[in-house]
Amino acid sequence: IVCSPFIAISAYEREHGIPDNYLNCSIVERGHQGAWQKFERGELSLMPFYEAFSRDLSDTENGNKWYEDYCRRRNIACPPLPKQLNVDGRELFGAMMRLSAEYDPHIIEAIRRIRAVGRHKIIALTNNYARSGADSQIPPSELKFLGWDEGGATPKRLQSLFDDFCDSSVMGMRKPEPDFYLLACERNDLDPREAIFLDDIGMNLKAAKKLGMETIRECL
Repeated sequence: IVCSPFIAISAYEREHGIPDNYLNCSIVERGHQGAWQKFERGELSLMPFYEAFSRDLSDTENGNKWYEDYCRRRNIACPPLPKQLNVDGRELFGAMMRLSAEYDPHIIEAIRRIRAVGRHKIIALTNNYARSGADSQIPPSELKFLGWDEGGATPKRLQSLFDDFCDSSVMGMRKPEPDFYLLACERNDLDPREAIFLDDIGMNLKAAKKLGMETIRECL
């Protein structure tokens, strides 16, 4: 429903001469203990996240190894890799958030039509930052920088589109962790085999499929 923040990552890579998808590889390969993953589970507040995110993405020792593996898996030539990086986590995250504040009007209309029929529940299962966006310690200038000055990280106008809004930072788990999907189903009295799951990320879709959900890949 929102523009993918990963578009902003690609733009940052191009602007700073970083190989395509390098930073995303670093985010994913950090796994459960990465700054991004902790932030989405509500385990880090905003300012400590900036520092940890910068540190994670500037780690070329691991980043280069992960990117070489990524190229091998896809059978593509590995470009020259950076000897050192100084990624500004705040700058990058700000660009990601401002971009993701834009909604796709076609998806919004589709949601409204489905809900109007009254036969199906529309449930958002989102890796999100609502807990951090609600932090009263964040200065107004920082909220504006992130595009969170009108309703925080998850405005009520977005939440109101759904019958239920399952936010990773509130629930303490995130996609593709199976328990996140199962809890969303449980609190909506839904068998996973009755659900249709839409997402634009392969690992999230695979996790849903393993639980018996029908899946649809959304193309950006």
